[in-house]
Amino acid sequence: MKDTILIVDDELNIRNGLVQAVEMEGYEGIPAADGEEAWKIINSREIDMVITDLRMPGLDGSSLLKKIYSSYPTLPVVVLTGHGTIEDAVTAMQNGAIDFLTKPVNLNHLFVLIKKSLSSRDMIRKNEELQKELDRLKGNNTYSQMVGKSQAVQRLLDTIQQIAPSKASVLITGESGVGKEVVANAIVSYSDRAKKPFIKVHCAALNENLLESELFGHVKGAYTGAISETRGRFEQADGGTIFLDEIGEINQSTQIKLLRVLQEHEFEKVGGEKTVKVDVRVIAATNKDLEKEMKEGRFREDLYYRLNVVRLEVPPLRDRKDDIPLLSMHFLNMYSKENNKNIEGFTNSARSALYNYEWPGNIRELSNCIESAVVMCRTNLIDLNDLPINISRSPRNDAITIPLGSTMEEAEKLIITSTLAWCGGNKTKTADVLNLGRKTVQRKLEEYGK
Repeated sequence: MKDTILIVDDELNIRNGLVQAVEMEGYEGIPAADGEEAWKIINSREIDMVITDLRMPGLDGSSLLKKIYSSYPTLPVVVLTGHGTIEDAVTAMQNGAIDFLTKPVNLNHLFVLIKKSLSSRDMIRKNEELQKELDRLKGNNTYSQMVGKSQAVQRLLDTIQQIAPSKASVLITGESGVGKEVVANAIVSYSDRAKKPFIKVHCAALNENLLESELFGHVKGAYTGAISETRGRFEQADGGTIFLDEIGEINQSTQIKLLRVLQEHEFEKVGGEKTVKVDVRVIAATNKDLEKEMKEGRFREDLYYRLNVVRLEVPPLRDRKDDIPLLSMHFLNMYSKENNKNIEGFTNSARSALYNYEWPGNIRELSNCIESAVVMCRTNLIDLNDLPINISRSPRNDAITIPLGSTMEEAEKLIITSTLAWCGGNKTKTADVLNLGRKTVQRKLEEYGK
């Protein structure tokens, strides 16, 4: 599908000449002899850009511009003017026109202006589409922090909703920074314990002696400095849920007490003899290979199987790249609000760089990147130069990997969606790269839900 440019001029030769010129450049040119005809066309079909004369009988260019700006504020309009009406052209730009050209028109200047305008329009539309899609996804999910439309994330969400009502222990695995705590939060939010205590413990942040006391509490005099009896995290979580992050870091003695809590729902405080009974659901997370830790004697086999009743593997960001635009917009909204900035989206070059980077630090790294970009941004769009250097200067990944066993339909989808991302969301450029019609690309993307 070609981009459509409406040419509005009461002079037949100029009108037809410009239509011919834009069609030779690969656009569809539509002529209109005056403002009234142009306004009817704009309201009856999709127009991508308007080039209009100012001085015309009936509805003149200035009046047409005001109507367009009022009803279609993102539709780019360029005004044509004679030397005697440049002041009018400047006024037109103040009323919403993106630029003006003097007659006779310099075609080279015109084509540069058209490409720039349509690229900006595509960028604005893409940011608007992303925001609408993000709002829709959050509206459909009870827990709005699980952002993503990839199959991997949708499968994960389906599993979370299925297991949330149960009391089964859950082991969340995945690389550092993939969002394991977000998954734990989602499980609790969907469960019938959502309004009960939810206690989080980062096991690696505490040394061996403190961890046991932190989890199970201690009695007065249990050790030097224990001046009073304390409730541990399990006791605090009674009736609710406890999240043990980096579970692979706990020592053997603590592992034994943890196993007993999972099996018998009871424990003794450090230095105490009284048995404390609790009703606590355990969710644990690790970036370690616990099976390897188990085989090498650092993690108890019986504890592993008690924790691993339900296992959720959170994929790395490089394996769910379809989610990068949505996650980027999610973090942009969050950090723009925090920093009191009005940033509306990303330029095509910035979006492309974010998509093509491999994200070894996963979602945590993406979050930090967007926060930095928001702070550095001086306009209403994050550009390539606003991104951290390691991301803005990262080599572009131009290869598409198609797994063996993929169907032709799956391969076609991967090629089209990857090329779209490589082109920064520009559908016209995607069609050109793939040597397909823009209509074909548009139809395919609609089939893919993009």
